[in-house]
Amino acid sequence: MGMMKEFKEFAMRGNVIDLAVGVVIGGAFGKIVSSFVADLIMPVLGLLVANVNFSKLAITLKPAVGDTPAVLFAYGRFLQNVLDFVIVAFVIFLFVKLVNNLRRRREAEVAAAPPPPPPPPPAQEVLLAEIRDLLKQQKQG
Repeated sequence: MGMMKEFKEFAMRGNVIDLAVGVVIGGAFGKIVSSFVADLIMPVLGLLVANVNFSKLAITLKPAVGDTPAVLFAYGRFLQNVLDFVIVAFVIFLFVKLVNNLRRRREAEVAAAPPPPPPPPPAQEVLLAEIRDLLKQQKQG
């Protein structure tokens, strides 16, 4: 039962849950970028390059024989995936850059802020200081 307890503690840590949320959001973001590239960018790019459908670009290594499908070197889909990767990497780069800029700005604000005033002394110390000052005055006068 000890192993289950350890696993539960591990799984319920904030970092693991944050990581899980990040993975889910990252997967959804990847699908959006893939659709953006495949459905919006590649058709326009294909139109600009003499009506080429990039997803169909391939070199036949072995033609289809009977029920056996052809063996293809599908470099068009590879180009789409490379473009997906570049877009995702660029967006992640922009996000990290934004977070770093915000962190630096916050650190600069904290460094430039004047130090907080010291807390007032406790009432007991103030009272003792007054008694000390009164005793000094009595000795002098």
